[in-house]
Amino acid sequence: MKQIYWVVLSILILSTACAQAVDVQPFVTGEPYGFWSGLWHGCIAPITFFVSLFDDEVAIYAVNNVGGWYDFGFVLGAGILFGGGSKGSRRRKD
Repeated sequence: MKQIYWVVLSILILSTACAQAVDVQPFVTGEPYGFWSGLWHGCIAPITFFVSLFDDEVAIYAVNNVGGWYDFGFVLGAGILFGGGSKGSRRRKD
């Protein structure tokens, strides 16, 4: 059973290398989003995801961003929303 798991996982990882890259420059307009926008977008990601299921105009992730700082804010915002991992670091009193 473990071998099948690793084979399927390997096929999935290798198939992602075949994904087509799309040029996003035609969609980039205005001022790019930075850290604070990424933080906000990370916090509202679950709501945005739900809305994006019904509206094609809504996206979870801003294409027009500054790169690493937007990504850091997005991950930090999503981590704040979901508790970040603080629950796992608590010590149990046995």
